[in-house]
Amino acid sequence: MTSAADPVYLSAAEQGRLIKARKLSPVELVRACLARIERFDGLLRAYITVCAGQALERARAAEKEIMAGNYRGPLHGIPFGVKDQLCTQGIRTTLGSRILRDHVPTYDATVIERLYAAGAILVGKENLHEFGKGGTNVFPYGQPRNPWNPEHTPSSSSSGSGIAPAAGFCSGSLGEDTGGSIRGPAAANGVVGLRPTFGRVSRHGGIMHAWNGDTIGPLTRTVEDNALFLSAIAGHDERDCLTSRRAISKYASGLTADLKGVKLAVVSEMARHAAIHPEVHAAFEQALKVFRQLGAEIAEVALPWAQHAIPLQMLTSDADVASMYLPLLRARWSEFDVGTRTRMAAAALVPAAVYSRAMRARAVVRGQILDALRGCDALISPANLQPPQPINASREKVEAKGDVEQRLIQRRICTHPFGVANVPALVVPMGFTQDGLPLGLQIAGRPFAEQSVYRIGHAYECATPWHDQHPDLDAALKSHRQLATAPEG
Repeated sequence: MTSAADPVYLSAAEQGRLIKARKLSPVELVRACLARIERFDGLLRAYITVCAGQALERARAAEKEIMAGNYRGPLHGIPFGVKDQLCTQGIRTTLGSRILRDHVPTYDATVIERLYAAGAILVGKENLHEFGKGGTNVFPYGQPRNPWNPEHTPSSSSSGSGIAPAAGFCSGSLGEDTGGSIRGPAAANGVVGLRPTFGRVSRHGGIMHAWNGDTIGPLTRTVEDNALFLSAIAGHDERDCLTSRRAISKYASGLTADLKGVKLAVVSEMARHAAIHPEVHAAFEQALKVFRQLGAEIAEVALPWAQHAIPLQMLTSDADVASMYLPLLRARWSEFDVGTRTRMAAAALVPAAVYSRAMRARAVVRGQILDALRGCDALISPANLQPPQPINASREKVEAKGDVEQRLIQRRICTHPFGVANVPALVVPMGFTQDGLPLGLQIAGRPFAEQSVYRIGHAYECATPWHDQHPDLDAALKSHRQLATAPEG
């Protein structure tokens, strides 16, 4: 692990304060990020496309504006990356698929427009599971790797969006989350990730077809940073009719270091699951002690329908996606990764009657979660039952009945229920295993209560050291090279 002495590892909020005070140059910050990408991304594969020339041009423009007294706000001059599922004008958007390797949009997604308006600087498009679905086996733009241990998974599907801020390649990323694709990479890479309330952030320009659950949200190194990014991208958009007209907040305001009077409820189906790893369990129990010390009241709640959220989410969202890509599947079957095409083809066979019943059952899961939230300020759990797994062990190959429970259900039990409920869910670092792999804590709140989950996450962050620790990429690179050249056997 390394300290935060390097400017690239300062929080985005601190970088912004230094930029405003003219003590840190946006040009030098962007150059430092690009240098790290050049040195280490050949191993980590966080990026599919790096926009070095454009990023430096925008950094110079930001510096001139700031020097002239035209400071736009806390993200002015801050480098960011986006999951390569979000359209960028003049920059290819591949969705992690060789089928779209030459796809260059003519417009920017709303969230990118809004970050540009805030003065933020795009450094690149980040790697992902093909078409934003989990289960990719062979990545056409390189295997994403965990910066804490490159032989382990960075999780899916917003893989690169979790790797990049953890590795100091940018100050924040945008990912996309249906059942856990922001929260999984946040936990696996030791960063903060938010799945916002459905409708809080415009999806215009995001190529997403799970219409009832897809959300765009930020991944950052601190809770305050996450709140700053959400404030920049949230709000109604006429081009996305499903966005809410509710007023947005200054999410970074009201962050405090104590939780007196806050009521938290532990989800027993997640925190007490039989398959929970001993180190995850120990870290979560220690997190509960921290919450009590901060003044929070802690109870326990049962969500019996939580386990059903996984098949309900996969059945319905996969069917939505398959309905959009069926002609492409037929025409270019061999160009899809086998994991993607198998999952989509199976989903295309779901009968309408089954889909309709599953959608009604999703409402039961949501209702149970909303009922639980009426009695507390937030539901808490580990973000995952297991630490990040070795890459080969993490591939979702279902070859026997037992694989369904281990490779599909257990990996999603902590995240999918809150995706089905469409409530805000925040993941923050919760410590490390003895082998130095990150663990994540999840905090889920009522609809549009992002400010509340931020407050809880920030207080926990202030009381723990995890956000100040960063991967030693030089050591990771050396170790990977040694493994790659070691004789077999």
